[in-house]
Amino acid sequence: MREQGARLSWQLVEVTGPSMAPTLLHGDWLLIQKISSGAELVREGDVVVLKHPLQQDLLIVKRAVERRDRGWWVLGDNTFVENDSREFGTVPDDLVLARARGRFRPPRELQRSVAGVASWAASCVRPLRPDRSLSRRLRAR
Repeated sequence: MREQGARLSWQLVEVTGPSMAPTLLHGDWLLIQKISSGAELVREGDVVVLKHPLQQDLLIVKRAVERRDRGWWVLGDNTFVENDSREFGTVPDDLVLARARGRFRPPRELQRSVAGVASWAASCVRPLRPDRSLSRRLRAR
C-alpha cells in the first residue's frame, strides 16, 4: 500500500567526478529511487542524490552521514574532495532527491580472457546498502 504523497520512481544516472571514490568511480551508473520528501526514505549511511545547496542546478552524490536539526550532514567517501557538508553545512530535506540502491560499473577496457570477464562480472553490479558500504572513516566520526 502506497502512502499518499509518497510517489516512488526509479532512474539510471551516471556518476561523474571523484568525490565518492572508492565506492563510486567516474563512469559508474547508479540505480536511484526518487523520493518525494528528502527525509522519508533516507537512513544514515545511504548514498543519496541531492541538489547542491549553493548551486541548485547542480546534482551531487554523497553519503547521508547524520541527521541534524536542519537536515542531513553529507560527506563524500573520498576524503581528499571537500565538496560536501564540510564546505556547505547541513543539507535541507527538500534538496535530497533520491536514494541510490545499486551500482553498475561498466568495463574500463575490453576483456580478452575468460578470467578477466569473470572478474568484471563478479564485481560490476553491487547493491548500495548503508550497513555494508560505510567506510571506517565514517564509523569513526
